[in-house]
Amino acid sequence: MSKAQEAALDIYRSVGFVQNYSDLRSARLVARRVVRAMETQPNGTKERDMGSEYLEYERRWIFWLLIFVAGWYGAYTSALRSGVFCNAQTANVVFLAMYLARQKWLSAAYLLLLISAYLFGSFLSEWLGKGVKHLHFLRWDTLMVALEMCVVVFLALMPADWLDQICQVTLNFVCAMQFNTYCQMEGLLAATTFVTNHIRQIVATLAMLICYPESHDLRRKLKAHVLLFLCFTAGAVVSTVMCGFFSYTSLLSALIPLAAVLICLAWADLLVEHRYFDAVLRGY
Repeated sequence: MSKAQEAALDIYRSVGFVQNYSDLRSARLVARRVVRAMETQPNGTKERDMGSEYLEYERRWIFWLLIFVAGWYGAYTSALRSGVFCNAQTANVVFLAMYLARQKWLSAAYLLLLISAYLFGSFLSEWLGKGVKHLHFLRWDTLMVALEMCVVVFLALMPADWLDQICQVTLNFVCAMQFNTYCQMEGLLAATTFVTNHIRQIVATLAMLICYPESHDLRRKLKAHVLLFLCFTAGAVVSTVMCGFFSYTSLLSALIPLAAVLICLAWADLLVEHRYFDAVLRGY
């Protein structure tokens, strides 16, 4: 019996599941998970416990900063770029259908462009994400933040008389990539570009807490979604104030939280978590 198998047997004896290795083999599914977790890590070190220790790009504070910036985008485009929230794809589909029904072909074509930019952003992030990690240099999650910072600089310095549609289409593209890339925060499904799901989760979790008031998991889930909602709101508030002072160039201030995210992710990729490039998020 290998050391990993002996360790697995000790674990299950301690909780009263099995008494010998033949019993452990009969519990095939659970036993394989334990043995694989302890045998696959190189150099005899213990496998990283993804349930209690997470990669940097899964951390809560990363999601807080990203959704803060998303709120910033929403207020920026609503205040200065035609009064349209850049990331409202459901509304875009509704307006597309309305314009088609009214035979407003030019307006429908523009809405189709917005939706297409979002679709292409999702496709590109998925495609690049699969290939970039095999280079074992920087994760796609890190490179995407760097790309987003370049887009922010371009949009902030874009002449005011340029079409607002340029800003809207570009942000649709970036938000789609971010939404498809950052979707799990420390084991919890979460979005960084809008708060519709967070609002739903807050209400649903509150209802469940009435039935299970002692549940630690429900309290953790509620806290996570509330904080994400508050960060988005705070980003919109700060953006509105900054727009009043600095107009179009106020978007440059969004580089501050994005730079903090980029520095920490790059540090983790290059030094701290380099050997975990092939790690798969729980639930994938």
